[in-house]
Amino acid sequence: EFQSMKRDLMPAVLQSFERLKADADIVLVEGAGSASEINLRANDIANMGFSRAADVPVILIGDIDRGGVIASLVGTKHVVAPDDAAMIRGFIINKMRGDPALFLDGMIEIARMTGWRALGLVPFFEEAHRLPAEDALALRDLARSDGGGGAVGDLKIVVPVLPRISNFDDLDPLRSEPGVSIEMIEPGPPLPRDASLILLPGSKSTIDDLAALCAEGWDIDIKAHVRGGGRVLGLCGGYQMLGQTIADPHGIEGAPRTVDGLGLLNVETTFGDDKTLTEISGVLTNSGAAFRGYEIHVGRTSGPDTDRPLLRFADGRPDGAVSRDGRVSGCYVHGLFTADAARAAILAELGVAASGDSYEATIDVTLDRLARHLAEHIDVEALLSLAR
Repeated sequence: EFQSMKRDLMPAVLQSFERLKADADIVLVEGAGSASEINLRANDIANMGFSRAADVPVILIGDIDRGGVIASLVGTKHVVAPDDAAMIRGFIINKMRGDPALFLDGMIEIARMTGWRALGLVPFFEEAHRLPAEDALALRDLARSDGGGGAVGDLKIVVPVLPRISNFDDLDPLRSEPGVSIEMIEPGPPLPRDASLILLPGSKSTIDDLAALCAEGWDIDIKAHVRGGGRVLGLCGGYQMLGQTIADPHGIEGAPRTVDGLGLLNVETTFGDDKTLTEISGVLTNSGAAFRGYEIHVGRTSGPDTDRPLLRFADGRPDGAVSRDGRVSGCYVHGLFTADAARAAILAELGVAASGDSYEATIDVTLDRLARHLAEHIDVEALLSLAR
């Protein structure tokens, strides 16, 4: 089955790669997992399998902060097939804390034992926490840190961490606000009773994540939160979960089925064959505050509560729904909190003043500093010379 999947997917992947090459001077391909997962190599289309098929040279990046980086890189050379190892042309060591001079001999030894070119030793970039998380693994660190990684503020936002959570960077602009604390709750404990807002983020598989939420008993916690006067906001998949039912007649997320939602919004969702993927702009219905974001979802949601839309798009279309008592709401837009005016308006409705800082400007400044940091510690000219 996996071999068949690889045969079906690789041509499409290579076709997409060729389109990107036609439009760009350089295409940087990020791997997934590890180059040394030899147990998965036969069906690999993300790492060495793609490199070989597309004739793309490979640079290995080692995370010294995790420890064992010499063994990791040298071990990779010795466990991968010789033809795969030949695709690797150099290495970079990342997240070096302390004096980089202490690891110069390590760089020399890795180069000697692998035959790969040493392209840079990058010190830890302290401002990295300001940038959006790369993948869902970062959520575990946020959940285990004090306050979920956010500042200790007047507004406590609780986010259940579901197995197939997606688009969790929707939370980053809120986390940057000093008046807001975000608490990411991993499976096990109940949702805290002192939450000001429970936020249900997007999901790669809404029905399965809804089942996981109910299996944890979090549905009971959410309903008790609303009965006690608390507020709930659902984004995309989280919005769909808040309705009366979710119908999947075509089996988009598995076997065809219809399941009960949380019943906190008087709406119903039906999955169709079409997928919405588009940039969008508009205003918040209550305040008129402007936002820009994007839709990426399968399904259409309708019902009486959509007569009170949370948003209105620039073309006049409504989006989302608000419950009759105003405590529960949801919408399909990702990136809603990135817009400073929209974020400030939503926080004001929750009784908290926004900082007034521009989130996107902060990200741009941080990315510029990261670019300078990398240029200072990586041999960029050598790196570019290896590209083809």
